[in-house]
Amino acid sequence: MQSLKSYLNDLISRAMAEVTQSDACNANVITSSKPEFGDYQANGVMAEAKRRKTNPRELANQVVAALNSADSPLIEKLEVAGPGFINIFLSDTALLERANLALSEPQQLVPLTASPQRVAVDYSSPNLAKEMHVGHLRGTIIGDAIVRVLERLGHTVIRQNHVGDWGTQFGMLITYMQEVVGDTKGLPNALSDLEAFYRNAKDRFDSDPEFAERSRHNVVRLQSGDPEYLKVWEQFIDESLKHCEAVYDLLNVTLTREDLDAESRYNDDLKVIVEDLKAADLLTDSDGAMCVFLPEFKGKDGEPLPLIIQKTDGGYLYSTTDLAAVRLRRSWDVQRSLYVVDARQSLHFQQVFAVAKAARFAGDELSLEHVSYGTMMGKDGRPFKTRSGDTVKLAELLEEAVSRAYQLVSEKNQDLDEAQKQTIAQRVGIGAVKYADLSKNRTSDYIFDWSTMLSFEGNTAPYLLYAYARIKSILRKEPDITSSVMGDLNHVEERDLVIKILQLAEIVEAVGKDCYPNQLCNYLFELSGLFMRFYENCPILKAESAVKETRLAICAITANTLHQGLDLLGIETLEQM
Repeated sequence: MQSLKSYLNDLISRAMAEVTQSDACNANVITSSKPEFGDYQANGVMAEAKRRKTNPRELANQVVAALNSADSPLIEKLEVAGPGFINIFLSDTALLERANLALSEPQQLVPLTASPQRVAVDYSSPNLAKEMHVGHLRGTIIGDAIVRVLERLGHTVIRQNHVGDWGTQFGMLITYMQEVVGDTKGLPNALSDLEAFYRNAKDRFDSDPEFAERSRHNVVRLQSGDPEYLKVWEQFIDESLKHCEAVYDLLNVTLTREDLDAESRYNDDLKVIVEDLKAADLLTDSDGAMCVFLPEFKGKDGEPLPLIIQKTDGGYLYSTTDLAAVRLRRSWDVQRSLYVVDARQSLHFQQVFAVAKAARFAGDELSLEHVSYGTMMGKDGRPFKTRSGDTVKLAELLEEAVSRAYQLVSEKNQDLDEAQKQTIAQRVGIGAVKYADLSKNRTSDYIFDWSTMLSFEGNTAPYLLYAYARIKSILRKEPDITSSVMGDLNHVEERDLVIKILQLAEIVEAVGKDCYPNQLCNYLFELSGLFMRFYENCPILKAESAVKETRLAICAITANTLHQGLDLLGIETLEQM
């Protein structure tokens, strides 16, 4: 079953093609902005008329005539408006048929795509030399929401957590371990505060030339495969990953160790990348550094802008590793490769993608996409930090969210037992942090504000979780709801809500295509608002038998829609609050 918008767009595009005797027509169906314009509106006729240099209103009338002849059961009537808009009014009978099918088969709320793909999604990507901090929050939860959406649509998703586990800093850390731990048995205790361990090691590196020299020597031994140093490194990575996994568990994020795409895996391939770029006649020696200069990239002064592949000292950069990763992903036969990474890396990825295409590391069949995001800011408009100016550990931020939610829940409902309070606090606190981020356009910076994100009013997780719990409370009073179906839609509030429910599919399709989770957040907020209008204007439990059954069924499918939508965002619902 196609989504409403997809079905209408295909139907009207075919009618346009029939009328114009053309193979390429796009009806450009959108949701109508006002009820008098119908439920949907097709705007593509005007562009087609302009291309054909014909009267758009006349063409629209011809398309409507063709559609009326086709007699689609979903369409009640069509109207031509303005210079050539086609207003589409949907059939209540067809809407009820779709809604009742989704009520009995919840998976039908988001039907599978007709064109499944293999998609690699690179997200989270912490540096294993440090603990995850607030700067990792956006990439982790935006990426996970996109992964959940793509899988729900039926795509095969390959998660890739491109962790930094290789480089000079590990020589520094191993050297510091040798000093403070002595042997590897005390390693877990020493790394209980990974950030402090890293900071102390860095202070030693910066202040003690002899220590710095030993660190550089040790990283050479590590990268040359010394078994003793590799063993220590592996234990360090294991302890670091445990820190990450604790955060992923708190966030309800689906990444596992099986999804690791560590920088170290590409170590042996980096010199091959350089050789292949040379063979493709793309490398240029620039003051001893090996670079690729592509004509489309120029600096402010108009001079060519290089992508550095190998430094003058022979070392490699992120660009080299990223090119190796692109080539590996092509071998997996993926059609899309998404990189959920900070917007400040936009130029880097533009250059890497262009070089990958020029070197044929990625063919035309592979779409390379940078899913960029802005920065979490404090109330002072600067990147979010502690009062002392330190980076905020992500684990500590999440623990504070749960603590604040616990205090809020305890104040609002003192009758709950301790276990219930803890469960509610966990889901409300974590959900609030995630939703506050996901509900913003990912390309924008946003202000982190506890009072806003934990509010039970407005477009927040607590509001949506409470709306879901409220509906479940209504349904618990009528346990026989499982046998209910929707009959006639006698009130505008009933009809508006049912149409909104059936639009979940097209919203999820849009997120899968464009990777903007805030579209789903906005939809869920609007859905909750429509339910409240329905609840206020259409008595449920006191209604007569047939009407009551319809309205209880509407409650059930609304709850299911909210649950599915929040689950796609990685937010766990609550039966009561």
